[in-house]
Amino acid sequence: MLTVGDAFPQFALQAVTGTEPGEEFEEITDQSYPGRWKVFFLWPMDFTFVCPTEIAEFGRRNRDFVERDAQLLGASTDTHYVHLAWRKNHPDLKDLPYPMLADTKRALSSALGVLHKQEGVPLRATFVVDPQGIIRFVSVNDLSVGRNVDEVLRVLDALQTGELCPCNWTKGEPTLEGA
Repeated sequence: MLTVGDAFPQFALQAVTGTEPGEEFEEITDQSYPGRWKVFFLWPMDFTFVCPTEIAEFGRRNRDFVERDAQLLGASTDTHYVHLAWRKNHPDLKDLPYPMLADTKRALSSALGVLHKQEGVPLRATFVVDPQGIIRFVSVNDLSVGRNVDEVLRVLDALQTGELCPCNWTKGEPTLEGA
């Protein structure tokens, strides 16, 4: 599995970026959103139970990421057509403000090393990537456990300070002085 300090892999994937006819799909690559932080999060599969709770919460908190100059990018191994159908079908997903990437060939999930060994679907992995394309944070949960969006924001805030941040540090609190 790729980890902190590794370069995020190159990719070019179809994504659902809206639900209006003719504006549903766009290709997103590792070069999209230059100069910005990126928060990639992967989920096992569409039309399931835990996944929409996470996807919807990231959507509700999108403004918090935008304020930090970070782009959210969600992905699973479902096709972009399945993503679109799910968005149209699930009331909490209709107005998502970030792309849903279709890693149909499992190339990105495989390069990241986050495919579940028995199920062949992505684990609930989160990667915070700096503007230079370097992974600065990784968190991976088992298939049955949703992640905490507040913690992703807290870590992004800490990384963006460039300072030493103690345990449970939150934005606005003092950082540590180095010796």
